[in-house]
Amino acid sequence: LFIDEIHRLNRDVEEYLYSAMEDFYIDIVTGDGLGAKSIRFQVAPFTLIGATTRAGLLKAPFRDRFGIIERLSFYDRESLMQILSRSARLLDLHLEKQGSEEIARRSRGTPRVANRLLRRIRDYAEVKGDGTISVEMAKFALDQLEVDQLGLDQMDRKILKLIRDKFASGPVGIETLSAALSEEADTLEEVYEPFLIQEGLIAKTPRGRTLTDLSLQHLKSLDN
Repeated sequence: LFIDEIHRLNRDVEEYLYSAMEDFYIDIVTGDGLGAKSIRFQVAPFTLIGATTRAGLLKAPFRDRFGIIERLSFYDRESLMQILSRSARLLDLHLEKQGSEEIARRSRGTPRVANRLLRRIRDYAEVKGDGTISVEMAKFALDQLEVDQLGLDQMDRKILKLIRDKFASGPVGIETLSAALSEEADTLEEVYEPFLIQEGLIAKTPRGRTLTDLSLQHLKSLDN
């Protein structure tokens, strides 16, 4: 059983899983008051895999019942190129090595992003070229998709520019940033911040988010 975003699991469901994870049974209470009774159901042996970007939101008793806890990092460029090569074969695409490297470089270390970009670049290659995804075609398509040299998209740059222009490069709190961007704080923390922090573009401090020298240099290069 695989549960993605497991930190969003309902707390009652979480507690039902305690006995299922340890002894392969669940108890369900029926009725109310004095007439309530517990019915035990045996569960076939299973493996539970949970994925989350916010392990701290899991209750300690639930988290501690997992026998193995692993932290996954972003994929390196070579691994992404291998994934892109396989996807290109499945899609019957002619993907040149340098084109693959360019896509991998702008894929935020994430296979899902790499495959999404590959499909969009395929569309450009078929309409604007002969279907071959060369480095030139990859660069052209990625520029049209507004994915820059660091893999930042329009929203990433909007976050960085807002912190620089409206909040003097920080620090700024997540709720203030959320209001200024008209975006949910959870979305900022779960979707955008991990990559920006990983790449050294944003630093989290007790007082809020601040820009780094790298992000300021990148924004300056975009302004020129």
